[in-house]
Amino acid sequence: SRLGAIVNKGTTPAARPGNPQYRIAETPSGILNSIGLENPGAAEVARKYGKAWAEMGVPVIVNVAGYSVDDYVYVVHEMTGTPGVVAYEINVSCPNVKGGMLFGCDPDLAADVTRAVKAETDLPVIVKLTPNAPDVVAVARACEQAGADALTAINTVLGMRIDTRRRRPILGTGSGGLSGPAIRPIAVHITYQVAQAVAIPIIGAGGITNSQDALEFLMAGASSVQVGTATFADPLAPLKVIEGLAAYVKEQGLSSIRDVIGVALPPREDHDRPRAE
Repeated sequence: SRLGAIVNKGTTPAARPGNPQYRIAETPSGILNSIGLENPGAAEVARKYGKAWAEMGVPVIVNVAGYSVDDYVYVVHEMTGTPGVVAYEINVSCPNVKGGMLFGCDPDLAADVTRAVKAETDLPVIVKLTPNAPDVVAVARACEQAGADALTAINTVLGMRIDTRRRRPILGTGSGGLSGPAIRPIAVHITYQVAQAVAIPIIGAGGITNSQDALEFLMAGASSVQVGTATFADPLAPLKVIEGLAAYVKEQGLSSIRDVIGVALPPREDHDRPRAE
């Protein structure tokens, strides 16, 4: 396959039924979702999908979610040895049961999760950053120092839609995560900031629908990209992104798409200087 990998939906220690309806609301240039991590639980995910993952010919990255450090470790433990799995992506956009703060909003909490998961597995550990953190760069640095092998920038942005006839939020939980083209400028900016602060690879994510979108992330410092929401409208979107990037390499006379990674960043010696927003 031309795909580098497929990331599954969030996997938790035990089965979760998900949030009450409605779970999805369309917005201009995006989608609000509040799925609630619906999944059958780590052990069942491994049992149910392991064989299929091994046979489909595309590496799988398991997205891990939890509400305590032990939850994350448990999921990784249960998934260990599952055929096809090549890495773990840690979803730190979950509230810590001890205090309620999102793991990804606190550098120390994010580092604790990263460190614990790294101790549980020999596979690469990728931390998916939340744009809702007060200081995303501080979280990124903390995760790198705790041993993260890579970072994904970014997860969804908190948002809400109101049903003006019912006079209440459309989503059953009130708010949800905004994804799609509407968040791409935010995601590119965070990628640009984080790329100047860490040495580990960054996976760009957020509103990518075509190769031009992907190029923005690569030029901002990402080494690879994820395509998610676009697949709702076009399941072949990821393959079209790959084809578009290949065409760009040929058109520009590049040796590889790697030639554009980070080209929009300031010179390395300037990375630690304060920069205007």
